[in-house]
Amino acid sequence: MGTQEQRTCGRPTRAGKPCRVRIYGSDVACGTHATDEDRAVAAAHERGWSEGYEQGCKSGASSAQSEVEWLKRRVKELEQRLDVATRVYEIAGDQVVEVGRYAYRWRGSGRLEVGDRVLLPENYVSRMKDGPGPTVGVVSALGTTYRGELSFIVGRAPVAKADT
Repeated sequence: MGTQEQRTCGRPTRAGKPCRVRIYGSDVACGTHATDEDRAVAAAHERGWSEGYEQGCKSGASSAQSEVEWLKRRVKELEQRLDVATRVYEIAGDQVVEVGRYAYRWRGSGRLEVGDRVLLPENYVSRMKDGPGPTVGVVSALGTTYRGELSFIVGRAPVAKADT
């Protein structure tokens, strides 16, 4: 708000001179010279100011929340557009798929679809976690936006037999 204007009461004292007591906020006179009407006006002004300030804060917060939601939608839309523009579905004739968080190449027979179970090559983490040999994964997406080296899928996972 900056520097506040210094105001004085200004009402006449018994000596006939203006009262020099400082007043603040919504007050129109000092405590000695204020009438009941002055106090009621000051109280109404304070209520109005407080309610207006509170409504302004709520409005600003609501506006900011709307802006945040709009920006989130816009970022998601742009990420989708970028994904479509940069997604690769084949490399040198091999199908590219994502299994979980990672991308792999498939050069086996037939095309893989989302939900297909596949055997993934062993790596140092899978060896510690699941033991030696390939691990089973599920194709989660076709294509990838990843641009590095890709491992090859070992094969399709055997279909689990239902218990009889």
